[in-house]
Amino acid sequence: MKQLLAQLRDFASRHPEEVPLVDRFVALASDGRDALVRTHRPGHFTASAVVLSPDSERVLLTHHRKLDIWIQLGGHADGNADLLDAALREASEESGLSEIELASPRIADLDIHGIPEHGSESAHDHYDVRFAFTADPGQKLVVSDESHDLAWVMIDALAMYSSERSLHRAIERARALVAPRAAGSD
Repeated sequence: MKQLLAQLRDFASRHPEEVPLVDRFVALASDGRDALVRTHRPGHFTASAVVLSPDSERVLLTHHRKLDIWIQLGGHADGNADLLDAALREASEESGLSEIELASPRIADLDIHGIPEHGSESAHDHYDVRFAFTADPGQKLVVSDESHDLAWVMIDALAMYSSERSLHRAIERARALVAPRAAGSD
């Protein structure tokens, strides 16, 4: 959890307006490894990957089967304290992408969102830690059983897929982390 706490402090230093939100993540982290397991209530950590094209003009979204919305790739930490690693694992599993590059080890975005009751699973919160990645949109995509579909969406057309403010914010923050890397490769 030391690595996560350091990443959270870094995020707070870059986004001082988010300190109250970061404090909630830090409080959950005080529950230790239990907070990384999906059965932890009232919530637990999840890890997401905002996967952008190298030019940051497109984002890979999944049409989530249970939630029936278009969102970024991601899922449960499943006990893994390295949420960056968990985000990469989820991105690969949910998209079939074989080549995904880390844009930055820094947290791109944080979000706490409620998950409704589903089957035997009670309603709970996901404390989502989001990281920025890039991938070539020419790679073959494989839709997992957790999704209805996958799509590379032009950033300019994002509103046609989602009006979810947290998704738009996460993409913009991820783009800001990709931009310095792209500028350095010219």
